[in-house]
Amino acid sequence: MKEYMTQNLRNIGFIGHSGSGKTTLTEAILYYTKANDRFGKVEEGTTVSDYDLEEKKRKISISTTILPCEWENIKINMVDIPGYFDFVGEMIEGLRAVDMSIVTVSGVSGVKVGTEKAWKYVNEHNMPRAFFINKLDRENSDFDKALSQLNEKFGISVVPIQYPIGKENTFNGVVNVISKRARIFNPKTRHMEEGEIPKELIDKIDECKTMIMEAVAETDEVLLDKYFEEGSLTDEEIYNGLIRGAEEGEIAPVMCGSAYLGIGVNTLLEDILECFPCPKDSKPIKAVNLKQNKEIEVRIDENTQFSAMVFKTIADPFIGKLSMFKVMTGKAKSDSIVYNANKDKQEKFGSMYFLRGKEQIPTSEITAGDIGAVAKLQYTSTGDTLCEMSSPIAFEQIEFPKPVMSMAVLTKSKGDEDKISSGLNKLLEEDPTFKVSRDIENADTIISGIGSTHLEIIANKLKNKFGVEIELETPKIPYRETIRKTAEVQGKHKKQSGGHGQYGDVKIKFEPRDDGEDELLFVDKIVGGVVPKQYIPAVEKGLKECMQHGVLAKYPMIGLKATLYDGSYHSVDSSEMAFKIAASMAYKKGIELAQPILLEPIMHVEIQIPDEYMGDIIADINKKRGRVLGMEPIKDGQNIIAEVPLADMFKYANDLRSMTSARGDFDMKFEKYEEVPQDEAKKIIEKANKEK
Repeated sequence: MKEYMTQNLRNIGFIGHSGSGKTTLTEAILYYTKANDRFGKVEEGTTVSDYDLEEKKRKISISTTILPCEWENIKINMVDIPGYFDFVGEMIEGLRAVDMSIVTVSGVSGVKVGTEKAWKYVNEHNMPRAFFINKLDRENSDFDKALSQLNEKFGISVVPIQYPIGKENTFNGVVNVISKRARIFNPKTRHMEEGEIPKELIDKIDECKTMIMEAVAETDEVLLDKYFEEGSLTDEEIYNGLIRGAEEGEIAPVMCGSAYLGIGVNTLLEDILECFPCPKDSKPIKAVNLKQNKEIEVRIDENTQFSAMVFKTIADPFIGKLSMFKVMTGKAKSDSIVYNANKDKQEKFGSMYFLRGKEQIPTSEITAGDIGAVAKLQYTSTGDTLCEMSSPIAFEQIEFPKPVMSMAVLTKSKGDEDKISSGLNKLLEEDPTFKVSRDIENADTIISGIGSTHLEIIANKLKNKFGVEIELETPKIPYRETIRKTAEVQGKHKKQSGGHGQYGDVKIKFEPRDDGEDELLFVDKIVGGVVPKQYIPAVEKGLKECMQHGVLAKYPMIGLKATLYDGSYHSVDSSEMAFKIAASMAYKKGIELAQPILLEPIMHVEIQIPDEYMGDIIADINKKRGRVLGMEPIKDGQNIIAEVPLADMFKYANDLRSMTSARGDFDMKFEKYEEVPQDEAKKIIEKANKEK
């Protein structure tokens, strides 16, 4: 692949609802620009983008993929970004690499949740964006309906710069609204050819052009004055205003076509070249100058010292770790030494590549604004900044959502633990929305992610990439036990069997600890040496060991106060061990008398939802034995604050998604332990005792 100057690059992210045709659109562009000699089909598993085994099987994109192509001496780096909600981390990574986003919308189903989420993300980050209304050849597709939905949802800034000729099976061309140039698709050559605008569309095209003029005028006072005075703008003024408005994220141009048939692909390419910003025109990126420790803004520029942001990592079992990066300034060169500003380490750049799907195209140089990959960096991970040692800077870190769903890992074959651990660690490098933790109490490995599909795919990747099979099950709930009442008991251990005997005698008062702490509060109230000082630590140690198991269902005991107030000893037969045993006898007796109860973990949950789902969510919290503590208005809805037992929250990511059509988000953290209702407790105790 030849070298390109920064102004001859375009980095475009394709985002939107799952199934809106992002991957098919990128395949059509690859085919049309001759980057691929075959039009890959999602249904057949032949796309350049979805090359992973899981992607072929599920027929959805799972990973963000880079797909470079060349058109009229411009290199376009297309970034195909998954639309499925479990892979939101991939969207966040992919959008850090691009200068502009195209949100694909199905002309059949119109604006969906994925469209809203994509818009929300690019809006929050003030990114330039455009829409491509796809699938206009399909039955029940309707460009006007989809356009009015976009206007309704996202406002006046959404303007159609293209308009379709024909509808459903008669859809056969596209009109450029500004230049009023019609292009008709020739199915034999699969190219768009000059044609006439159908008479019945002329009024509609004029109406669309007025929409563009109004939107452009809104972004510039001089143009606004001219528009009010003269009632129109020149094509040149419209184009310049449109480019500026798109760069600023104030105008979202709408294009259209059918990726599957290839209608509108070259008109889309023309608009990418004409209306979309090159990296040099994109907004400056926030960074910190590490020498001066001050915030700076960095513009993409090939004539300064090298810096790059690593936006994604691929864990490949064969070639090792592949770090994908976007060069921000200067040039990346193979066999050079670079500085990792986040890890304070030097790295050696070895083999560098341009990626096209899984294909690796070797290169020795990557210029500012371009996207590439380097193999086997030792310390670098996603989000790190690579730069020159002499002028260290660090770009703004990538923020990922926290995992909200956890499952326990069961090994299928004995002896696979090391393989599983190694595989999971490599997948951790690849996916920042995935976490691994250890449940020491139950000796389980817990994996956490964004949803059930995310965790299933992690399990399948372990099998496909690292040759180890696992099963996933709901993690065990860390119940606890405590006492409600006070009990005073004696524990006496006396054993005589030739030679030295064993003798320990303690009187202990057990009561609930009232300061909210969980550990044992041990109080020594021995007077007169009835229990010698050297044996008192043994009593405390004996109680601490016993507290690892309660008396109801063997769950750990918390919130216990134990006061040692009396006892007796034998000058020959007493020992630390004897007093330890006496303490454990007192513990068993005392806890049974002090009304033991079962406790469960209660989570503090915050749920962000649009207003219309509030009734359903509150009803569901009540059904889950939860309590709503309050609500606070947020942008586009409400934040519901609640406390809910952990037992009902393991699958909440799925529940919330289905209740809110995936419009809701939540996060949760452990809050406290509370008593389990009697009926529930009875079932839990029976089950635990059966298992143990």
